[in-house]
Amino acid sequence: MHPVTEAVTARIVARSRESRADYLSRMEAARHAGPGRAKLSCANWAHAFAASPDGDKQRMRDPRAPNVAIVSAYNDMLSAHQPLERFPEIIKAAAEAMGGTAQFAGGVPAMCDGVTQGRPGMELSLFSRDVIAMSTAVALTHDAFDAALMLGICDKIVPGLTIGALAFGHLPVIFVPGGPMTSGASNAEKARVRGLYAEGKATRDELLDMEMKSYHGPGTCTFYGTANSNQMMMEMMGLHLPGAAFVTPNTPLRDALTSAAPQRAIAIADGTNAYAPMSAVVDEKSIVNAIAGLLATGGSTNHTLHIVAMARAAGVIVDWSDFDELSKVTPLMARVYPNGSEDVNAFHAAGGMAYVVRELLDAGLAHEDVTTIAGPGLRRYQQEPFLEGGKLVWREGPNASLNLDILRPANDPFQPEGGIRLLSGGLGRAVIKTSAVKDEHLIVEAPAIVFEDQDDLLEAHKKGELNRDFIAVVRFQGPRSNGMPELHSLTPVLGVLLDKGFKVALVTDGRMSGASGKVPAAIHVSPEAAMGGPLAFVRTGDLVRLDAHAGVLEILVPAAELASRPPATKPAAAFGYGRELFGAMRRAAGPAEAGACTLFGDAA
Repeated sequence: MHPVTEAVTARIVARSRESRADYLSRMEAARHAGPGRAKLSCANWAHAFAASPDGDKQRMRDPRAPNVAIVSAYNDMLSAHQPLERFPEIIKAAAEAMGGTAQFAGGVPAMCDGVTQGRPGMELSLFSRDVIAMSTAVALTHDAFDAALMLGICDKIVPGLTIGALAFGHLPVIFVPGGPMTSGASNAEKARVRGLYAEGKATRDELLDMEMKSYHGPGTCTFYGTANSNQMMMEMMGLHLPGAAFVTPNTPLRDALTSAAPQRAIAIADGTNAYAPMSAVVDEKSIVNAIAGLLATGGSTNHTLHIVAMARAAGVIVDWSDFDELSKVTPLMARVYPNGSEDVNAFHAAGGMAYVVRELLDAGLAHEDVTTIAGPGLRRYQQEPFLEGGKLVWREGPNASLNLDILRPANDPFQPEGGIRLLSGGLGRAVIKTSAVKDEHLIVEAPAIVFEDQDDLLEAHKKGELNRDFIAVVRFQGPRSNGMPELHSLTPVLGVLLDKGFKVALVTDGRMSGASGKVPAAIHVSPEAAMGGPLAFVRTGDLVRLDAHAGVLEILVPAAELASRPPATKPAAAFGYGRELFGAMRRAAGPAEAGACTLFGDAA
């Protein structure tokens, strides 16, 4: 192992000793309680399969016959989730072939951040993760299952399913993805038209036409944002079947992988020699592996929240210092849009996850000695799935990149460090994604222009007030204030100003999209303004310094002067679009570095 990876892992293990032991104790107690249906009354158990076909009913009468839960985030508004409509029938047939049954245990909400970007609904987005976690618990709390399959792909959905399933960590749990849509219009052309629209040089019809050519069919959006970072993460944590992440939907190979998931879940259930509960799969080492994969591929900054929250659900405590130290030794191996010009389909074709896993293991930057749903050891994930005569098989993945413009070896990377860094100083602690930012833009010192809402910044741009060097401070965007929405709609505007030659950066206690790109952005600033953080004391004209090289986020105002100022007043809570229903979650939310989670009361 690389000494830094080893040291960070040891620190996480020590920090998590009590909480991890408590979690494992609870999971062991749940395991020894046995399958819940054995304890249900006849009336209760009859309720559980009253609507099942006769063949299923006969199998379910046998308390030894395995029963697999399906928890799905299907809806047909999300292109990534539309293919999940077909999955339950495939899964049920595969379980029946193993002498078991599968039941659709429950659905969870799945909102599309691509639809709500820049809209009021985005203020529900982060909290939807915790709603999904609770919905997963509701689905599994019937306690009638030997294993569970999680059907979900996109931004908050996979983290939410993970958190919820970990509460039932004595069960084997396998994530079943749907795969990316086929490639559409080039990312470069899409970015060009978006930039023209931001400048008023393209019409809405022209922009919509381009967007429709980009987002054109079923499957995950093909840029490397949070959704596809989720799929990378599930492979690195051993919760997918190997190589399942980036196989396109509605193909024979995708259907074969979907069919194999319930069969593998039954094969690793309690009572078998291969028992692999989720509580054993998700541990300190697999969390470090997830972080390593995120850094090596230039993945979404949203996972500096989600990995923290998922880890905590398994009793593992990580913080941004862990990300920062691992980033300094983990090379950036991939350039996928917005960090490069090509999409995830090109990444997959170049070697994809099998190559990334091989390189990280060979470099000692990921832990091989982990439990996975595919068996012991992460080496299993350097294999790729294929169909031979209609049968699903795995073969070793490539040992060399097939496209060095997209994917490079660990000893000859695009950058010697990973794509995420920690910033700290007088404005608090924040993270910055550097993998798509040019080196000359990683240090910005300029006067602040303070905005209480992202729409105010967009309006200032329309009025021509931003044609200068500045650092936009967009505050009261944290979880306690308005649910920590992504501020993705600011990216085109700030990008245009950057292209004009101005020194521009963003500092916010909100989030940026997993697809954030070339503009330097200090995000997730903690403590947030609504909790009395330093952002509440910044005024327009204050000199602010963002230095990603040195890891500094500073306000160049004397401390005494800053302390003498009254804090800015938090805006009144917004109503409409369901936001009034989430007041309790805003009040319960922990700080960003603790995952901005509402489910762990002692994290605030």
